[in-house]
Amino acid sequence: MEYTFTLKYALPPAEANMDALVERLGAQGCTDATVGVGQPGRLALEFTRSAANAHAALQSALNDVAQAIPLAVLVEAGPDFVGLSEIAARVGVTRQNLYKLTQAHAATFPAPVHDGSAPTWHLVDVLNWLAQNQAYRLDRTWIELATATKQANLLNQIARHQFTQTIAQPLATAQRYDSRRKRVVLTLSSGAELAFKAEV
Repeated sequence: MEYTFTLKYALPPAEANMDALVERLGAQGCTDATVGVGQPGRLALEFTRSAANAHAALQSALNDVAQAIPLAVLVEAGPDFVGLSEIAARVGVTRQNLYKLTQAHAATFPAPVHDGSAPTWHLVDVLNWLAQNQAYRLDRTWIELATATKQANLLNQIARHQFTQTIAQPLATAQRYDSRRKRVVLTLSSGAELAFKAEV
């Protein structure tokens, strides 16, 4: 099965040579990714990766990037954080129709991750709600992939929070996902490692 997803990273100042970076990504097996480098210090990779399931596709891409660019820090995996327009386009309805659903079912519609003038939701939360409450027939691979990216983002957020709560001055220079032990490993500038057990 093919899965299309995006991984966004923050790059350290040492990774300024984008041509060399792209070569390293290709050598590590990321030839199935389109590279975006528009913003200085940031890297976006859109993967179309074949795997047995979405978790395996996402995990293998995370591992490949960690091998190619050890100091890159994951900012976001997508599709996950989305607004009404993106959700509407994905499920084939108008934004207005989806907005009406949020108002008519305010008590049960998933709460946004960020509220305000442009609220955002976890995509999988809204897809599951539409499938269960409005009988929408949705592609199961969308839900599978959105579940995997949400879990990756939550795991990333937990790892960052635990790290900053444990260490007074954050000194992490890299992070990677250890698939064998199912944990996130943060490497400190001292060379020591902190591991947080979790399932992606």
